[in-house]
Amino acid sequence: MDVDLPDVLAEVTAQFARYEAALVSNDVAVLDELFHADKRSLRYGVGENLYGYDEIMAFRAARSPVGLGRRTARTLITTYGRDAAVASTLFYREQLAGKVGRQMQTWIRFPEGWRIVAAHVSIINEPPDQKT
Repeated sequence: MDVDLPDVLAEVTAQFARYEAALVSNDVAVLDELFHADKRSLRYGVGENLYGYDEIMAFRAARSPVGLGRRTARTLITTYGRDAAVASTLFYREQLAGKVGRQMQTWIRFPEGWRIVAAHVSIINEPPDQKT
């Protein structure tokens, strides 16, 4: 298996950046586009477990656009072959002093492009030896 083929890594990195920009600007249309439209897609959030594209879309539509700005750190994107990737990042929000958010996404290439099939978001106390 080829890991981190440069062209594939560039594609997924661009889609990850697109997702991040849509997230902080609350561009719901792009966020919806980047999740795979399937009942098996899932997103485990800080306070919700969303099963299926419809639940993910409903969450996005109802979410407040206030306080979405954040800073990311230690982003790592790894591709596996030409059609699968995992993206992980830490994030920090002003209103979450002393906490660090963690986000992981599984991306798969479909005929319509790269889509997230699984995501996990959590927030923990920032480990004292890992402050960024």
